[in-house]
Amino acid sequence: MSQNYYQKEIETMPLEEMRKLQSEKLVKQVKHVYENVPYYRNLMDEKGVTPEDIKGIEDLHKLPFLTKADLRDAYPYGLLAKPLDECVRIQSTSGTTGRRVVAFYTQHDVDLWEDCCARAITAVGGTKKDVCQVAYGYGLFTGGPGLNGGSHKVGCLTLPMSSGNTERQIQFMTDLNATILCCTPSYAAYIGETLKEQGYKPEDIPLKAGIFGAEPWTEEMRRGIEKTLGIKAYDIYGLTETSGPRVAFECEEQTGMHINEDHFYAEIIDPETGEVLPEGSKGELVFTSLDKEAFPLLRYRTRDICVLSRKKCSCGRTLIKMAKPMGRTDDMLIIRGVNVFPSQIETVLLNEGYEPNYQIIVDRVNNNDTFDVNVEMTPDKFTDKVSEIIAMEKSLAGAMKTMLGINPAVHLVAPKSIARSEGKAVRVIDKRKLI
Repeated sequence: MSQNYYQKEIETMPLEEMRKLQSEKLVKQVKHVYENVPYYRNLMDEKGVTPEDIKGIEDLHKLPFLTKADLRDAYPYGLLAKPLDECVRIQSTSGTTGRRVVAFYTQHDVDLWEDCCARAITAVGGTKKDVCQVAYGYGLFTGGPGLNGGSHKVGCLTLPMSSGNTERQIQFMTDLNATILCCTPSYAAYIGETLKEQGYKPEDIPLKAGIFGAEPWTEEMRRGIEKTLGIKAYDIYGLTETSGPRVAFECEEQTGMHINEDHFYAEIIDPETGEVLPEGSKGELVFTSLDKEAFPLLRYRTRDICVLSRKKCSCGRTLIKMAKPMGRTDDMLIIRGVNVFPSQIETVLLNEGYEPNYQIIVDRVNNNDTFDVNVEMTPDKFTDKVSEIIAMEKSLAGAMKTMLGINPAVHLVAPKSIARSEGKAVRVIDKRKLI
């Protein structure tokens, strides 16, 4: 295989040297967080841990975990570790109760984020001779800004398309000879199908590679995208809380994503006990940001289930690999790249005067997620007039879109018509075959 590196010294660093670097950064980071984040200092004090107790990576297990609930409780400034006048940007995603997770960045944080995205682009063969079409969403979503900055660092001609407007995507892709496409896998599949409908063959499409993430996708879907677009399709992983798509990226081997270990230390834990599990075990993925200044998270529980491996990679990178996430320990769904929680649906229903009797049905049709919500009408809202039902469904769908950021298809059904098991409704039916 060809060897494409953006920062070769780091990406191929021997494990012993990486451990030393990680330990130095961790010691400094724990001190930074303890001194500047009262919320986390309180967690450490409760656990009886001081910065002096952390002398290296081997002591990481002594620190308390952070969870999405902590981010919600500390919203908006409770986990901020730098003065606001040193911050230059926020990125955000929806939270479990409608509160958003807001992550802050210094300019240094932005630079490191873009370096990591540049590693991902370079790993798929990107150079300054390439044209990189970024069709992830921009704005508060991390996908667009992250890959946009990474593309600039590599020196590619960058097409900041954002998501949607497929006709325009195809026009720019073909007119400007885009060679790398960055978007969600479901949108890549849709672009491919649209190109096929317009009479394009894979050999007519200028693309050579794609970087697809922000939602689960299967190997079967990967092969379909590769066949339709005539490319190699690569995975990328990140969380808004940890700077979006900069955490891990796939190389030419396509057997897992290399974690940027100089910036993030990964652990696999037993989701029930919190015990750190040995390499190769399946468990919950936990990340520690080793050098993020404004919003550094220590031992953040991602809720993603996966496996880590240090098996030697043919690309020459020594960075540990994570498998595609195999599910989640909580009830969060990722639909069209957006985090959706059942509790958000409940909040909308209660606000709109409905009882929380509902069912979410998610499927994937032609590589696109479908998102239906069945809601039981309450006796006082019950009607058999079709026009009234349609109006209520439209109103509820609008309220849910405001809360979630995506538009579900809402279906009002008769009271007590949603099947219950042991007195409790099955809230989520996910028909997608994602594992």
